Amino acid sequence: MSEVSINENHLDESPRGIVIMAVVGVAVGILSGLFGIGGGTVIVPALVWLGLTQRHAAATSMMAIVPTAISGVVSYAVEGDVDWAAAALVFCGMFVGGQIGSWLLSKLPELVLRWAFVLFLVFVIVNQAMSNPSRDSQIVMSVGTVIGLIAFGVIAGILAGLLGIGGGAICVPALSIIFGASDLIARGTSLLAMFPNAITTSVANTRRRLVHVKAALIIGIVAALTAPLGTWMAAAVTPRVGAILFTVYLCVLLVRSLWVAIKATRR
Repeated sequence: MSEVSINENHLDESPRGIVIMAVVGVAVGILSGLFGIGGGTVIVPALVWLGLTQRHAAATSMMAIVPTAISGVVSYAVEGDVDWAAAALVFCGMFVGGQIGSWLLSKLPELVLRWAFVLFLVFVIVNQAMSNPSRDSQIVMSVGTVIGLIAFGVIAGILAGLLGIGGGAICVPALSIIFGASDLIARGTSLLAMFPNAITTSVANTRRRLVHVKAALIIGIVAALTAPLGTWMAAAVTPRVGAILFTVYLCVLLVRSLWVAIKATRR
């Protein structure tokens, strides 16, 4: 590991820190299954709090998302709530975008990354508030839909690599609002599209010596074990209740991320 990377990392690996990472994993797994997200919006702030920089927390989060997303996909696929073709198209775009995001992650200043995370959350909350989720609709394929899914994947991939998120927080609302997927299909498809991108982006981040592998494995494995519980919860609530819960969750994250960004700006 490079000298710069060593100096930037001070992760709390005490028994207290390990317990916190495990608790984060439990929360991430439930949220991943419930909302169809990778959990980076929880993992990144938690790892920053435990001592990693925003850059290293984002990179570590991407690796933790891999087992989490796989577990969630299996749970949704069993119920038939995955659009495999749409997921493949989104992934094609995310593969390209993820590499761009990973490169930007290694170059941009910490302060820029923090404010980018805040702006991202605002964008998702606004889109989520505009959505009217359904449980019966499906994605109708056409030439325009194919192009749109790939183009959207590029944008989602850049955000995923840059912010350390799986991309679900933007994929789920977009698949419902723009492409007409039901709430459950949007979540299952989002998880399927994100985990190959999480793998390729994690490889790039590891080569740049940005990943704290131990933390990623602890959080990711625990999250994978609890993701099926979140999937069961998603099917148990109505689409509107699920959307409201997701919006509340994002608003809580926004308040905290905004506070952290303001503190960093004043230093």
